[in-house]
Amino acid sequence: MRLSAPIYQLKRRAKTLARAEKVALHDALDRIAREEGFTAWSLLSSSLATNSPSGLVLSRLTDGDMLLLAARPGHGKTLLGLQLLLDAAREGRRAVFFTLEFSEDEAKAHIESLEKETGGFGDRLEIVASDNISADFVIRHLAGSPAGTIAIIDYLQILDQQRSKPPLSEQMTALRDFARKNRTALGFISQIDRSFDPGRKAIPDIGDIRLPNPIDPGLFSKACFLHDGEIRFEAVA
Repeated sequence: MRLSAPIYQLKRRAKTLARAEKVALHDALDRIAREEGFTAWSLLSSSLATNSPSGLVLSRLTDGDMLLLAARPGHGKTLLGLQLLLDAAREGRRAVFFTLEFSEDEAKAHIESLEKETGGFGDRLEIVASDNISADFVIRHLAGSPAGTIAIIDYLQILDQQRSKPPLSEQMTALRDFARKNRTALGFISQIDRSFDPGRKAIPDIGDIRLPNPIDPGLFSKACFLHDGEIRFEAVA
């Protein structure tokens, strides 16, 4: 079933309705869902996921979210981040991939590998590959973006690798404040510490993030962890 608007706009409509009629947000969400032909918001949201991890993540993101995408190397965190951006581009959102890890050509090659699933939306995704990427760089680039914009930063642990850049905690605080003020969702691809033992737990959690320079995990609002084809999405308390 085709929705009358992208899901982030429907969420915004529900929030406006909740404020205007002084009803609970979950009641407003269910009312919007019924207008779209679903009996409840949970059914509308799950229908968009269609067994796609990126669809599931996108359906649960809201404007201003700080999303952590974390896994050990080779477990799909970068591809999930790119697919999330491509899904957002399909909805008509601005979607930006900031990468300190890949060249522009390498990033394009990863996107092309996903083209069968994207339906040709790869050309709508902006790629920014630069060693100068930092909080200030990202904020300047995204200034004036429409609400609902999504950006993925690749990756968290090298944002402050250059000594000329501010400490990671300072950068993340600035990015959180920007995301909230500008109703932009920011995602951060992150490494998992080598000490993670899949024999003890199947999927890593926020305590397994590799952080040479400490930050407050509470800066993130949502988190997605991957390992061996399994994925866990959660809100961060």
